[in-house]
Amino acid sequence: MTGALVMLIALGIEAFAGWPERLHRRISHPVVWMGGLIDRFDLRWNREDEDWESRRAAGLRAALLVIGASVAAAVLALALLPGGILGVALAGVLAWPFVAARSLHDHVAPVADALEARDIDGARLAVSRIVGRDPNTLDEAGLARAAMESLAENASDGVVAPLFWGALFGLPGIVAYKAINTLDSMIGHRDARHEAFGRFAARLDDVANWVPARLTGALFALASGRPEQPLRVMRRDARNHRSPNAGWPESALAGALDIRLSGPRVYGAHVAHEPWLNAEAPDPVAADLRRALDLYRRMVWLTAASLGLIWALTF
Repeated sequence: MTGALVMLIALGIEAFAGWPERLHRRISHPVVWMGGLIDRFDLRWNREDEDWESRRAAGLRAALLVIGASVAAAVLALALLPGGILGVALAGVLAWPFVAARSLHDHVAPVADALEARDIDGARLAVSRIVGRDPNTLDEAGLARAAMESLAENASDGVVAPLFWGALFGLPGIVAYKAINTLDSMIGHRDARHEAFGRFAARLDDVANWVPARLTGALFALASGRPEQPLRVMRRDARNHRSPNAGWPESALAGALDIRLSGPRVYGAHVAHEPWLNAEAPDPVAADLRRALDLYRRMVWLTAASLGLIWALTF
């Protein structure tokens, strides 16, 4: 299965280099290109004077066009690549921007650094860059929980899911997944503007993440070295989460570190009364967030080893 090797190459490049700022300044990022197309369709077709069904249909049309255009570009790029190992390596380079293993780590680590330095304001600023809830309402435990939940959920959305679909379908698979995930993040909201227009995007993202989210939870459990506890918490609590998918990696992380996650949180003026994951455990502290990052790195290594094994067995 060359898709597994292509994804292993992409993961290796991203883990080593991330997405360099110099490159971002020159060409931005492929996900940003997708976002620009989504924005254009949102502004043009999501008309508030139309009825719910018309807006839902417009959102469906927009999602299919974004996904179709993204996959078509990937297929065309593959057709232009040379054969053999050089073509495989270049496909890995093209897949590189769609993996976010190092990028995720580099966004969460500043929260741990600030908490360990007892810099609550710095931690709140760092958390505000990775979650949507109001950081000014969060104490040390709340900040650690927010960062750990983002780490767990995005380990699935940003690492395991793109690699999973890329291993199955190569470059078109990882590009299609990132188009779906970007659509959900931009228009898959339950607000007045996007509830109809983004309905298809949100449902499709749920489907695309169903297997990867559960796989991510299992990978966290295995990477912990004592999988019984995180697997038990995951089986018991994951379905209590508001998301059909995010609860699996979050509850596995909570069980692996013996801390509790989720619970009530504030978004603007709204309080979301979410149930706890691993409710009987204590709140996390700064040291637990550092342990979460260590576990995340082991999970990424385990993912890389799994890709290598899949390639070796199917070579």
